[in-house]
Amino acid sequence: MDPILSIRGVGKTYASGLTALHSVDLEIRRGEIFALLGPNGAGKTTLISIVCGIVNPSSGTVIADGHDIRRQWRQARARIGLVPQELHTDAFETVTATLRLSRGLFGKPRDDAHIERVLRALSLWDKRDSKIMALSGGMKRRVLIAKALVHEPSILFLDEPTAGVDVELRQDMWRLVRELREQGTTIILTTHYIEEAEEMADRVGVINHGRLVLVEEKTALMRKLGRKQLSLHLQSPLPAIPPELAGLPLELSADGSTLVYTFDAQGERTGIAGLLRQLSAHGIDFKDLNTTESSLEEIFVSLVRRREPQEDAA
Repeated sequence: MDPILSIRGVGKTYASGLTALHSVDLEIRRGEIFALLGPNGAGKTTLISIVCGIVNPSSGTVIADGHDIRRQWRQARARIGLVPQELHTDAFETVTATLRLSRGLFGKPRDDAHIERVLRALSLWDKRDSKIMALSGGMKRRVLIAKALVHEPSILFLDEPTAGVDVELRQDMWRLVRELREQGTTIILTTHYIEEAEEMADRVGVINHGRLVLVEEKTALMRKLGRKQLSLHLQSPLPAIPPELAGLPLELSADGSTLVYTFDAQGERTGIAGLLRQLSAHGIDFKDLNTTESSLEEIFVSLVRRREPQEDAA
């Protein structure tokens, strides 16, 4: 299937000489949820701003749902919805008027039935006649999403959508994102909350210092780069790891009561089975065991730390 969003060789260098992006290549599949992760200043917002037509790239091309964002900017922009981090609209307008205006700006005919569907999906219907200035922070965040959806885009960017919101709203937004994906909308998510990516994303991209470090299926990434640990709580403490086991990735707790075996997914079956056989052969018994595995956050931190700083990014 052709990608719905194709980013080829996109770079951005500002007049000051600051290079925010270094020849980024990325393809987003139609109907997927893609999480773009990176520390502050990594280049996430710059990349999104280029795709959405807010910032001009210094090099490269972007094709959004079959349309070049520079040569066919009107058609491309109509297919993109952006949920920014802050709401910029007339504080004295009502919620409904704001959505009608946003829809009209994209050349869409008035459709109050569609606006009602969007407002109901975001639990905003009861606030339809309220002025923006009278809304709570959480309700304003919902209006941001409604504005991005009202012109029926096929690609939706969520830039830190749950930053500073309460747990209930975050759960509501996760539910909405899944529903949008089920309806065929492609979602690109940037977030500082790694659990959001772990919970929802199909694929994960990591950007750092303006370079795309990695793009991988979420499950494959966690399988490939994740680590598991098996903790064996021993029947009797050991003074030290027996020399015969010295070649294994084992650690002994300070009090000698717990052996910790670290392994990856590929070595799970043979590694654990072999370890247990060797422990039994050396008369080492255990009374309990438990396993833990790396979270996506731990993988993300390790990936970022592997990269030596090269140039500042915005």
